[in-house]
Amino acid sequence: MTDISCRDPNLVMRLARLGSMHQSRLSFMRILTRRMARENWRFEQTAFEIDAAGVGHAVYTAHGPARSYSLIAYAHDLPPEKRSDRVIAEAWDATFTLFDGVPTAEDIERLSKNIPVQEAGRVTGSELSVSRANRSVRLWEHVVSELAEGHQPSVEKIDAVGYLMRTTAVYGSGKLGAADREMIADRPEFQAPFQVEMLSVYLTRWFVTDLVQYMADTRAQSNGAQAARLAPDIARMMGIGNSTGLGMAPFLLNHPVLFNNWMAARERAIQAVRSVQRASDSEIALFHELITRSKVTVDTWKSEHPIQIEKLSALTKDVTQVTTWLDSNDLKGDHPWDALYRWAEETLSLEGQEWIASLVLEPYGPLIDAFAEGMAADNTATFRIAGAMKVGDLRSALTDIYSWALDTDWAAPENKARAWYVSEEKLEPRLGERFEEPIEEYEQPLAPGRDAAALFQALAHWPDDTQVADFLLRHPEHRHTLRRAQIVGRAPYAEIRDNTISDRVLPIDMLRCKLSFFGATKFDPRSDRWVRICMYGNAPLPYELTSENADYWVFPDTPEAAA
Repeated sequence: MTDISCRDPNLVMRLARLGSMHQSRLSFMRILTRRMARENWRFEQTAFEIDAAGVGHAVYTAHGPARSYSLIAYAHDLPPEKRSDRVIAEAWDATFTLFDGVPTAEDIERLSKNIPVQEAGRVTGSELSVSRANRSVRLWEHVVSELAEGHQPSVEKIDAVGYLMRTTAVYGSGKLGAADREMIADRPEFQAPFQVEMLSVYLTRWFVTDLVQYMADTRAQSNGAQAARLAPDIARMMGIGNSTGLGMAPFLLNHPVLFNNWMAARERAIQAVRSVQRASDSEIALFHELITRSKVTVDTWKSEHPIQIEKLSALTKDVTQVTTWLDSNDLKGDHPWDALYRWAEETLSLEGQEWIASLVLEPYGPLIDAFAEGMAADNTATFRIAGAMKVGDLRSALTDIYSWALDTDWAAPENKARAWYVSEEKLEPRLGERFEEPIEEYEQPLAPGRDAAALFQALAHWPDDTQVADFLLRHPEHRHTLRRAQIVGRAPYAEIRDNTISDRVLPIDMLRCKLSFFGATKFDPRSDRWVRICMYGNAPLPYELTSENADYWVFPDTPEAAA
């Protein structure tokens, strides 16, 4: 029996690899759509009170086995000069809340005074999330005008943009007074991470398709005509956009246990599939089909950013090499997925390796989907420092986890060129130039490698058999780093094993990693600090959702795959 272990964190947790990750069966969008289909959730539009100017509210309710949840959407007539995707914006084309249950008229009225102003408002424990979105102006007007004139919109234009609206924030977990996660974490439908936010976005997409149709109908009627109905396959193409910047990057550093649980679930899934001794004909056939469909995603994945252009060029070559390999390997031998993975690791770029690592999971839902149940985290027990730990054991842990950091010359300017801080003006995390801007005194503790090296140096003259509690009495400034090392000792995928403040750091690697767990595809970096994505593109709309289309919607259909 081949002994196949989980991949070494020192291999997996490097920024270049994390920044090459792809969506998978364990991505949060797909976890949600599978559950809703499996449990036969029922969806209905219970209100749509929008006027001719596109102002008003609508309510969309999802009925699960035990509870119902309602998206309350407020539509606004936003002047172009006020349209901004910045966190500090004060007006949007649409604002939303996910309500716990079915709202009354009084709830809708109360929230109408709070949701449209977002941070300036306050909500209650009955609200699970707060969000806002802006139109893609060029595509919105195109779709409205074409439908109003009796035509279907251009598929090419839709494909180029991918969405009619993009969210600028989706807040949950206590934001603005909304329900804390602890209040709902024991509900089966919300046990996996970010399910509240994913449900909100899923229902938002339905509202957006209804609103664009309504605005086209209104325009046509004003001209004494009748608008065309948006074709279902075209409506399905359009997801919800999102532009994600530096604000998301520190999340992975600030939530080490949660990050570990995401990564550990994926790595255990990869290990489980690589350990499969024989693949059935149906599993092989499904893998070939999804490879074919995935090629469409790769072929249509465009970016103008030099780094991503280079990665896409490498991935395109990888796809050709994978095709050639599969032509001469029928996957019917011993441990076929391990053989494919080992070949990929030796042959392909990081982008191609992680593409294959995700794709081999696809035929094995019954084997790996349960790993999603362990992806959430309760951090409370993790933060208590084990003071009885011996200095020798701590030294060994630091050497194992932070070997790269201990080998780094932290006096060299290039290794500490950047500093993370929060902008007072923009209220957003920023990554500044340490030696060019007066920011060092405002630096956030987001350089665990540097801090671990400083802790290791401070331990130099302490005997191995000393308890770390005694060390901390003399050096309390190292508490946060010692605690972090103890966390990673129990959670091996909790730490990014790379320098997060060097002159070469690419925050988009952290963004890409997190967004891949959401289920995003076609990452399009606009700089090294923000990336544009699309969520739920090609997914069935709620009223179309079935067990047959709930999972593989992320892979575009092709005539070849359907044959």
